[in-house]
Amino acid sequence: MEITDMKITKVEDKCLRAFVSVTFDNELAVHNIRIVEVDGKLLLSMPNKKSSSGEYKDYVHPINKEFRARLTEQIVSAYNSQA
Repeated sequence: MEITDMKITKVEDKCLRAFVSVTFDNELAVHNIRIVEVDGKLLLSMPNKKSSSGEYKDYVHPINKEFRARLTEQIVSAYNSQA
């Protein structure tokens, strides 16, 4: 699965740095991925919703660490390349 399009909207709000929409293989779009800064490191927060019990549940997320690492690297690299 390859990223074929990415839109980054930078924001400055506490630890939130940007909202990202990613298209995979020109067939699947995932919106509202957030880039957050935690202890000086940029991380991804996947789209989620707060449940009635107060827990946050992801709508969509990587199911293995290799894909999460690749996705994070590609999105953070694109974010950093924007002036």
